[in-house]
Amino acid sequence: MHVIDSHTAGEPTRLILEGGPELGMGPLAERAARLARAHADFTRAVLLEPRGHDAMVGALLVPPSAQDCVTGVIYFNPAGPLGMCGHATIGTAVTLAHLGRITSGRHRIETPVGVVAVTLQDAHTVSVENVESTRLYKDVRLEIDGLGPVTGDVAWGGNWFFLTKDARVALDFANIAVLTADALRIRAALETAGLTGPGGAVIDHIEFTAPPHRTDSHGRNFVLCPGGAYDRSPCGTGSSAKLACLAADGVLAPGETWVQESIIGSTYSLTYRPGDHGGVIPTVTGQAFVTGRTELLFDPRDPYIGGIRPARTRA
Repeated sequence: MHVIDSHTAGEPTRLILEGGPELGMGPLAERAARLARAHADFTRAVLLEPRGHDAMVGALLVPPSAQDCVTGVIYFNPAGPLGMCGHATIGTAVTLAHLGRITSGRHRIETPVGVVAVTLQDAHTVSVENVESTRLYKDVRLEIDGLGPVTGDVAWGGNWFFLTKDARVALDFANIAVLTADALRIRAALETAGLTGPGGAVIDHIEFTAPPHRTDSHGRNFVLCPGGAYDRSPCGTGSSAKLACLAADGVLAPGETWVQESIIGSTYSLTYRPGDHGGVIPTVTGQAFVTGRTELLFDPRDPYIGGIRPARTRA
């Protein structure tokens, strides 16, 4: 399997060039469901140790069903497919440019949640016009063992997020272990309370928000992804969900810039325009860098061919 790796604002993407599973044709949402249903071992084997690590996001290039798109992409992490992924879209665009498959300018990429537009500004800088993002609930209150009351918003930015200011420790790199444990408690509490998105969609991303550390930023976040790893970048879909909340609260006007800072100090520049259905159309701008090109090998004799998972032990 041939892959090419990049990072966007510190968060890694592994783009699969060839050797991925055959998913057929049809809407990308159906193909992503097929990937989850029939190829869970593939997603884990590509991303988990010993070939990767649990913070890595995969991007599987597939033929688009929309003819005006340069490609279709199904994003996934070790837990399975993602609806959309902002950092991986930036990484995919930069990687496609690195390979000579696209040039500077505006292009359309199909994802399982819809078509997004990417503008390649230079070899490393990409703006992603995301799908329409909305806030579903404001000021949801949860009682959480070990944390007490936590209040936050539920919003969609291509994935479902619970966004809260109620972190019991500062959003500092040194506190990542505590923030991770607390985010997992919040996610479990959401599940226990039966709080979901429409149609029972799982709220599987938890986002702590706080004032920035940098003087050129407006806010800082810590995002826990579905697989239990934290996002090194400011999280493109999480930033989109944040924009939806800022717009709904009247804090940020259309076209006004918001600079979002991650837990490691990297940034995205964000703006939005009003959407057609009461939400916002976010534009997320960030930088990505190609870090390597690799041929992954899968030996059937390898006891960890499917990746190292916590529950797995040697015989």
